[in-house]
Amino acid sequence: MSRNPILTDKAFGLDGESGAGGLSPAEEWQRAQGMGAGQPTTSVPPTAAMPGAPPVGATSGSAGGADAALARRGMGRLPAATDGKVMTMGGVASASLVLFVFLFVAAAAGWRSVVVTPDPLGRVDQSGNPVYSAALQHPWLLFVGMFVGLGLAFLTAFKPQLARFTGILYALCQGYVIGAISAYYGAQFPGIVAQAILATLGVFVVMLALYGLRVLRATPKFVKGVIAATFGIMVVYGVMLIANLFGIGEGFWTSGSPLGIVISLVVVTIAAMNLILDFDFIERGQQMGLPRYMDWYAAFGLLVTLIWLYLEMLRLLARLRQ
Repeated sequence: MSRNPILTDKAFGLDGESGAGGLSPAEEWQRAQGMGAGQPTTSVPPTAAMPGAPPVGATSGSAGGADAALARRGMGRLPAATDGKVMTMGGVASASLVLFVFLFVAAAAGWRSVVVTPDPLGRVDQSGNPVYSAALQHPWLLFVGMFVGLGLAFLTAFKPQLARFTGILYALCQGYVIGAISAYYGAQFPGIVAQAILATLGVFVVMLALYGLRVLRATPKFVKGVIAATFGIMVVYGVMLIANLFGIGEGFWTSGSPLGIVISLVVVTIAAMNLILDFDFIERGQQMGLPRYMDWYAAFGLLVTLIWLYLEMLRLLARLRQ
């Protein structure tokens, strides 16, 4: 089982405390793993966040990759519930519903913040659709949402107890961001937003079915591979973002070339694989009786993964249309 250098007993405010039999929560978790030998024991936390930006340059994927990579690591030390209130599937579902409500409300505000106007010359694209231009009314809000969201992702990774509050704030920040991004894409490619939403839901259902049927399982090798790939994507995003600031490589990153489409397909696949880690964490968290606040942490991770997947779907569909 992979070890998490961040989520230690101290991170959960349990440093120096002992559980039953003089064992710390971490030691109790390891002992429970030994009792369940013969079964995969990798428990992975949810993703931690994924902001974006307008479809110019690599900004939308950069922050999203950073958020996801932040939380895509093995959770080797987990707290024990001491008040009898434990994590449940229903609790995770309820928390997820609340977060997505806040996300959609903020996304509507972000969508309205983009002013879309038809081309004054009445030009059309290659498909005969009218050409529109889009402009943000308050561009600074987009960047505030991105960086505040990234900060909340870090805070939640270190303090999962705060996920009930940081998750809602994150949903509001990232909802505004993806709403504005969606408006930009929608102005450039009519109908692409609905296609991306349906594609994201389709991938979610397929991955849930594959996990439920045990076709895909979060084995140690699978977990390590997905974590490594996610961090690799984060590094690539960071390099491309810096390159774009100097006007280098922007055409490569945004073009609809075969290589660009392959890159998008790879990133979408890795984002989808992160859903397996989220499902595994939720299932194992319920089995091990994690504290009730982990409902929100699991829902937060699921939200981050789906935001990242949606943004990459937008990018992929845009490249295909190009």
